[in-house]
Amino acid sequence: MPAINRKKLMESVKRVVVKVGSGVLTRRNGLNLNVIDDLTTEICFLRKKGIEVIMVSSGAIAAGLRKIGMSKKPESLSGMQALAAMGQSNLITVYEEAFARHGAKAAQILLTRDDLTNRRRYLNSRNTILTLLSWKIIPVINENDTVVVDEIKFGDNDNLGGMVTNLTDSRLLVNLTNIDGLFDMDPRTNQDAELIKIVTEIDEKIIGAADKIPGFLGKGGMASKITAARKMTLRGIPTIIANGLKPGILKDIFSGKEVGTFFPPNQKALGSKKHWIAFTKSPKGKLVIDKGAEKALLENGKSLLPSGIKAVRGRFDRGNSVVLLNESDRELAVGLVNYNSDELNRIQGVRTSRIEFLLGYKHNDEVIHRDNLVLSLAQVF
Repeated sequence: MPAINRKKLMESVKRVVVKVGSGVLTRRNGLNLNVIDDLTTEICFLRKKGIEVIMVSSGAIAAGLRKIGMSKKPESLSGMQALAAMGQSNLITVYEEAFARHGAKAAQILLTRDDLTNRRRYLNSRNTILTLLSWKIIPVINENDTVVVDEIKFGDNDNLGGMVTNLTDSRLLVNLTNIDGLFDMDPRTNQDAELIKIVTEIDEKIIGAADKIPGFLGKGGMASKITAARKMTLRGIPTIIANGLKPGILKDIFSGKEVGTFFPPNQKALGSKKHWIAFTKSPKGKLVIDKGAEKALLENGKSLLPSGIKAVRGRFDRGNSVVLLNESDRELAVGLVNYNSDELNRIQGVRTSRIEFLLGYKHNDEVIHRDNLVLSLAQVF
């Protein structure tokens, strides 16, 4: 990959997602108001330069802890959700007051994965955020922890930050944490740890380094930040992991300084819809395909036909996302189906000319059209 001029790249960014983790925003007695004041000052500085900023912010649970006077997080899910309910209003109030000191306004948006999995709600969320930006209002987005359950949670705000970046066609994801970036080993326990300034390929070595640096106060840790960066670079969007506790960090990033760890965009980028299929829409079932269909998909760029299906696993509806497996159960791809699971159980293994005879109707020749299919990361990288 040719050398990248970070200053020139930053000059081309007109919309950015800034994800701020719990390790940056919180301290033992609640929210770190000084850090929030610094970040809002910098965000308003960027806005004056014509850069639209979308925030993905943690901190609701920490704010709830302080508000209710508890010394530690409860172990139960309902307790954590109750804390989020208590703290969410505090968090957005702090942001509103901080932005107001600069004559700016903020709006709170709470999302679950369901909101971004459903294509209509996905587009509605996008339209709301873009409308706020057009009104010069800064969106502050967080996972809706008060209602989230295992089936619909993002898992961490690193993942949410990546989804929002794709959702809004932002051209950069800045992931702010409480260390300087990705190190080759844990810098808290090893004085010889070195910052990795640029990652052009997210391979096993990089993933191994990330696994050795656990999370601090949040759910993600460094591994989830690398996963989010990988998804973004595949979309053709650069990512920077940097230290949000350092005053002026956003100004340094946008002035082109080599701070943090930089992940340049992948040359072969997925389009927005395929990225949504691959990383946002939750699969509802699985299809096992034969060797002929595997070759057609991987080598010839073809669609999936019913004749190539050997087994249908799970229950799903037309339009749902499913994972494609080969005969050895290796994941090959993910895609949107044109038939539900009951229909596929009836037409699996047959030629397209037999679909209407067996069902009494035919939606499409293809079970999954190539335009709605994405090869797994194992195939892409």
